[in-house]
Amino acid sequence: MFPANRTAPMGVNWIGLSTMVRREVTRMARVPIQAFIAPWISALLFIFIFGFVVGGRIAGIGGRPYLEFVLPGIVMMNIVNAAFLQSSSAIYFARFIKFIEETLVAPLSYAEMIAGHLSVVVLRATVTGIGIMAMGLFFGATHVESWPLFLFWIVSVSAVFGLAGIVVGLWSQSFEQLNMPVVFFLTPLSMVGGVFNTVDMLPEWLRWLAWGNPFFYFINGLRGAMIGVDETPAGLAVGLTLILLAALALLTWRLFSKGYGLRE
Repeated sequence: MFPANRTAPMGVNWIGLSTMVRREVTRMARVPIQAFIAPWISALLFIFIFGFVVGGRIAGIGGRPYLEFVLPGIVMMNIVNAAFLQSSSAIYFARFIKFIEETLVAPLSYAEMIAGHLSVVVLRATVTGIGIMAMGLFFGATHVESWPLFLFWIVSVSAVFGLAGIVVGLWSQSFEQLNMPVVFFLTPLSMVGGVFNTVDMLPEWLRWLAWGNPFFYFINGLRGAMIGVDETPAGLAVGLTLILLAALALLTWRLFSKGYGLRE
């Protein structure tokens, strides 16, 4: 099923890569409610209730209105979910209905296979984030102070959770296992990652929850890019994100090269 040499130097197979991306985009476009409408509605409720209604009774944070403070966290929460769900479901269903075999016999390197998945992950996460920011414009809460940093956080975090989703998709043997990370890790960690509060608002004995939570760095990074409020030391969040991205990329490539979850 596997060509003899997947790692030999060669030019990029643009035709195979574009075909893979087009297939995944088509699959995503068939479920627009699941892919885009549902997270947009959820984000709108968060913006309206926590940001607009409740936030109207809360003093500003860092010299900014509370809604402006909350919006980057809401955007990041949905980017994380969109990236993870896109990649994990894509690889799992490809295994489940056996069309992963078509990809495996194609003249694509492991890196190209992974890049094909991540391209669609970044696309879905970006469209999700743009939709939420458009809603924020309606409430006068959308601002971007640094476009390079903003793009870095959108793309890098999408890639991190896209890779994590691929790993989970290769590991999962059932729908229940596929959803376990969302229930037990992504949702709880994102909710306590500083979306609605600063570290100083937590009791001192609970502040370790923030500093030990990777979502805290992602959310603060995007918040710093959007409104200039970032509680993390300069460069720390970027460095941790790049290290995590490199580690997950290496792990994913290794799993593909070993055929983990693919050779069945």
